[in-house]
Amino acid sequence: MKRLLLIGVAAATLFSASLPAFAADKLLNASYDIARELFVQVNEAFVAKHPGVSIDQSHGGSSKQARAILEGLEADVVTFNQVTDIDALVKGGFVSDDWKSEFPNNASPYYSLPAFLVHAGNPKGIKDWDDLVRDDVKVIFPNPKTSGNARYTYLAATAYAKEAFANDDAKVREFIGKLFANVPVFDTGGRAATTTFVEREIGDVLITFEAETRGIAREFGEDKFDIVVPSVSLLAEFPVAIVDKVVDKRGSRDLARTYLDFLYTPEGQKILAENGNRPNDASVAAEFKDQFPAVRLVKVEDVFGGWDKIQEEHFKAGATLDQLYGSR
Repeated sequence: MKRLLLIGVAAATLFSASLPAFAADKLLNASYDIARELFVQVNEAFVAKHPGVSIDQSHGGSSKQARAILEGLEADVVTFNQVTDIDALVKGGFVSDDWKSEFPNNASPYYSLPAFLVHAGNPKGIKDWDDLVRDDVKVIFPNPKTSGNARYTYLAATAYAKEAFANDDAKVREFIGKLFANVPVFDTGGRAATTTFVEREIGDVLITFEAETRGIAREFGEDKFDIVVPSVSLLAEFPVAIVDKVVDKRGSRDLARTYLDFLYTPEGQKILAENGNRPNDASVAAEFKDQFPAVRLVKVEDVFGGWDKIQEEHFKAGATLDQLYGSR
């Protein structure tokens, strides 16, 4: 009996030694609006590997989340949907300026793109961006002033118009103006826009991340909606970062890093893919290739010159977005 007891103690000691020792046992992940279900699954898988650890979540429009952290929300990590919101935390002294080099793929573990969700049978025959500016089409997507999701929609539509009109700025602005005019209501975040389209039954087409279109179809019935991937869309990366100012205060840096590292593991990548996100891991991408139709993706850097230039020309107060949005 004594020998069995000693073996049990030794096994427990060995098991404990195999687990990383964290100074903190809890994290808060501040994430974008439509990632709730995704991170429920991610967190369950992560906690299963690290017993005794707990992960809390906060969700909202990506830009709104960044402002909340600047105003006192003590998030240990952020899993956002646009670079500019992490850059805002850099400027506020919350995140290090070399955050892109701390994790692979410029700290983006997965990617997606703006896609369309239409009613079953696609009654309005919506196939591409130019269909969204027709007089008979009502478009739903959130407010690009508060939602990273919507900013990608704005940028993707602008990229399409730049190609269609050979960079004629006046025609591009007219195109985006028509698109904005076809939006009956601008919700603050992606999930609220989904509610407007799916539950309130407003609009002919919802523009959101491809992952969200798949999630909606699964939840509400694949017989009720069709997913339309346009001819061209914008590569939407999903950057992650450790909030240095918070983890240094709470002693949670090691746990924060291990948590974000998990997103890059084959298990983490598979969870991302199962939720409609396009994984970066080649083996996982091959496993799920039949779920993701081919699409020509353009990059922010190639079309707009990078996020700094976008911020200056499109998103800062009084810039192009304000001018177009204010004139709707």
